[in-house]
Amino acid sequence: MASVPKPHSGAARQDLYRRIEKHNFAPLWEVYHELIPDQPMTPCKPAIWKWADARPYLMEAGALITAKEALRRVLVLQNPGMRGEACITQSLFAGYQLILPGEIAPSHRHTQSALRFVLEGSGAYTAVDGERTTMHPGDFIITPSWTWHDHGHEGSEPVVWLDGLDVRIVRTFAAQFHEPFPEEVQPVSRGEGASLARYGNNLKPLGAVAPFGKTSPIFSYPYGRSRETLARLAKEGDPDPCHGWKMEFINPLTGGHAMPTIAAFIQLIPKGFRTQPYRSTDGTVYSVVEGSGRVTVAGESFDFGPRDTFVAPSWMPLSIEADAECVLFSFSDLPAQDALGLWREKRA
Repeated sequence: MASVPKPHSGAARQDLYRRIEKHNFAPLWEVYHELIPDQPMTPCKPAIWKWADARPYLMEAGALITAKEALRRVLVLQNPGMRGEACITQSLFAGYQLILPGEIAPSHRHTQSALRFVLEGSGAYTAVDGERTTMHPGDFIITPSWTWHDHGHEGSEPVVWLDGLDVRIVRTFAAQFHEPFPEEVQPVSRGEGASLARYGNNLKPLGAVAPFGKTSPIFSYPYGRSRETLARLAKEGDPDPCHGWKMEFINPLTGGHAMPTIAAFIQLIPKGFRTQPYRSTDGTVYSVVEGSGRVTVAGESFDFGPRDTFVAPSWMPLSIEADAECVLFSFSDLPAQDALGLWREKRA
């Protein structure tokens, strides 16, 4: 499809623009190409956040500010193309959160949906609407929109996880609300593992009503189960040329995405394998669980290792090469794009 030529601006047109601006009008033809480009465009850039750089800063922050004082002690992963806007892609927030032994991150709730992917340490917990789950490295944990949640630490070592939130999606609709819980910690009303037992074994209670609306009723997906599934897949068939062996976390009540605005995935790439270039409209954030290698995004390459985070912005071709067997966790705004009929992909 041929591009529409951009109009030239003369003195008469500039005079028109000055006059219509006083009445809150503007000429579409001057910005048409920016609003409706020939292909997706984003100011976000490919980038990597090295764990070796982040961890010392997190521990320093832990000595300077408490979890209670900060509400959430988080280092924001700023996309270098959108500094100061608290985002890693145009639609999503990401950050490293630290909690130290004996601390409590006070209970609150907000309209933003959140995920936690545990990077390091043990002994901490997350509580969601009356149920606690102990956090282990590699666990994928959901905080559904408008659910009470707090974090605590009853162990002996620092615990860090990757936060992912749909902050910018919610802000687009001006629907952001926040409310603190009356007490620092919400009361526990169910035993640990109750949600997983109720919904996580290809069974559901008769007459079950979704406890978190469109979000999965399982709010904690243990890494042991995910890793076992990937290992079994690797024995049963060949890897996908673009993804290796890749699985999406789902809502067992619907078979759809685990969260209404954020999709989460786990994938295995065998040693020596190089994925074919792949692009999609959902900018994707990756966290390295196991292994090492390099990722190339839009021609820019980064070496990665365990606990590093990298981003592939919208419609930028991605290829991953594994020096050792790799497990990657990732998340994107795929469900939101799916719901609006916007999502596109392209293989090499």
